[in-house]
Order: sequence, then C-alpha cells, then structure tokens
Amino acid sequence: MTGMKKLYYKERWKLYLKIGFAYFLMWLFIDLLSNFDVFFLKLLNHFWLIIFLIGANFLLFEITIPFIKLRWQRLIVIPFLMIGHIFIYSFLFYTWRLIGIGIHIYTSFATYDSIEEGIENHIPYGLISVFFFGVVRYTNDLRTLKETAQQLRIEKQEAELNFLKSQTNPHFLFNTLNNIYSLARDKSDLAPESIMRLSKILRYMLYETSGAYIAIEQELKVMTDYIELEKLRYDDSLRVNFNHNIEDLRQALPPLLLIPLVENAFKHGVSETRNQPYVDIHLSVNNRQLTFIVKNSVENNNVESGVKENIGISNLRRQLELLYTDFNLSFESAVPGFTAQLKINLASHV
Repeated sequence: MTGMKKLYYKERWKLYLKIGFAYFLMWLFIDLLSNFDVFFLKLLNHFWLIIFLIGANFLLFEITIPFIKLRWQRLIVIPFLMIGHIFIYSFLFYTWRLIGIGIHIYTSFATYDSIEEGIENHIPYGLISVFFFGVVRYTNDLRTLKETAQQLRIEKQEAELNFLKSQTNPHFLFNTLNNIYSLARDKSDLAPESIMRLSKILRYMLYETSGAYIAIEQELKVMTDYIELEKLRYDDSLRVNFNHNIEDLRQALPPLLLIPLVENAFKHGVSETRNQPYVDIHLSVNNRQLTFIVKNSVENNNVESGVKENIGISNLRRQLELLYTDFNLSFESAVPGFTAQLKINLASHV
C-alpha cells in the first residue's frame, strides 16, 4: 500500500469512528427513553456491536462498493452483489453478537430458535447502520468536495489576479520609463526629478502592492506622483485637474487598480493632442460607493476610430470581474474629449 493510500485510509478511519460514535449515541438515546431499567446493559451491548458496525461499514463503503464499481460495470449485476453482501454482513453481525455473549460482554435479551431467525432479526439493525453510515459519509464527502472546489476556484482567481498584475506593472513601468527617456534625450533639467518620482513609484510597487488591499490614501499618493511625472513632459499648455471627495481615506482598495485609467488618459489622449491638452480626474468614495471619472482631450481622428481597449484597460476589466460582483466600467469618446467612468460597490468584493 502506497503512502498516499495509507494516509487516505487513516483519514477515512477517523471519519468512520466519528460516525460510529454518533450512531452509538443515537441508540443510547433511544434506549434511555424506552429501556431505562436496563440502560447500562444496553450501553455495553451497543458498544460491542458498534465495534463490528464501524469495521463492516468501512469495508462496505471503502472496499466492497469501489471494488464492485471497478470490476462489474453492468448495473444489473450490482444489486445482486449488494444483496449478497448484506446477507454476509448480517450473518457476521449475528456471529459477532454470539462472540460477545460467549465472552460475557454482550447481554442477550432475546433467544432465537434457529440461526436463520437470529440473522433475520439482525438484518434491520444492520440495514439502519448502513443507511446511517452511508448518508453521513456521502454528505461529508459532498461537503468536502464543495469546499475543495471552492478553494480551487479561489486559488485559480488568485493566480489569475497575480498574472494580471504581473502584466500590468511592467506595462505601467515601461510607459513611465519612456517618459524619462524622452526627457533624457532632450537633455532636460527635469530628468533628475522624474527619476526621483519614478523611484517613489517603484518603492510603492515593491513594498506596498504585495497585499490584496491597501488604503485609498496610498493609492492617491502614487497616483499624484504619476501625474506629476507625466506633467514634466509637457509645457504650461497642459491642464491637469485632480480632485477627490473621500469620506474615509483608510478604506481598502486593491493596489494600482485606478492607475490604468489615468495612464490611458495621458498615453492615448494628451500625448496625441496638439491643441489645449487636458486631463480632468475626479475620485469620490461615499457609503462604500466608489466613482472614478477620468476625462482627457482627444483629436478628431481618435474619436472617429472609436473606443479600443488596450492591455491595461483589458486587464483592469478582468481584475474587476475577479474582485467585485457590482461594478461598471464605461467609456465615451466624443469631441471635445474622452471619458472613462468606473463605479464600484466596494462592499461587493468577492
């Protein structure tokens, strides 16, 4: 027997001992109500019989039935094999009773004229135990199966979230490095400041985003650093308005969840706008309802091409699907600007 099989049977024995104890208590309760005068004798009787029933039901459900399913695929054969097993089961059950009487553990309260009569009278007791053990055993297995499936689903979602983050973070850093490269190529005096702001963003990504959630206050800080970093690339013609209305800055939010919409506004809006570029950002969180609106300037040709979701937006949408059950992410492209709107019921997190 392999190590895995030994471990499996060990755990199954623990389950059958628990079921047997529950079955034992059930019969004690019945005897307590109906046979109180011989209660302690009945207690010994049930204790002796339950030893056999635990082993017999373990053999039935863990050995016999799996063996029948494996060797005999025809359904018509299975009922006959089960009936045969029940008769053998009842015969051994009656024999176990006789052994208990012989060693003075079991007290007989009934006499039988023949072995057949004794076996016949023990069949109901044995069948009740089979029904009891079977129902509890399969109910327990079904509950365990559901818990395992739920755990696997959670692990799958966590793995997918981690994969999406592993895509989003490098994508975000790549765009930021491009900004710094542009400043360095132009020999701008703002390059050192941009590197400093990037280092703050990197520190945040390395040390603050490992958990599932962070405070909204931290997300605001990194968003502000990113906006300031982007503004270094443009002259005074760029107008950026960032305001927020948040009742509790300590509320939890998945890290870097909002950045893709801001990044999208600069990369696909401001950077492609020749006249009067702008970005308007508004974040409000009240009564666990988050509303995030990002508006940016666009050129006419970009409006005509319609709304296309890039990798950052696609990843954001998928993360929202995995994290929340109540959210809405929408886009509207029309002159004079592009609008992205995200609404989340923070209380609907999975």
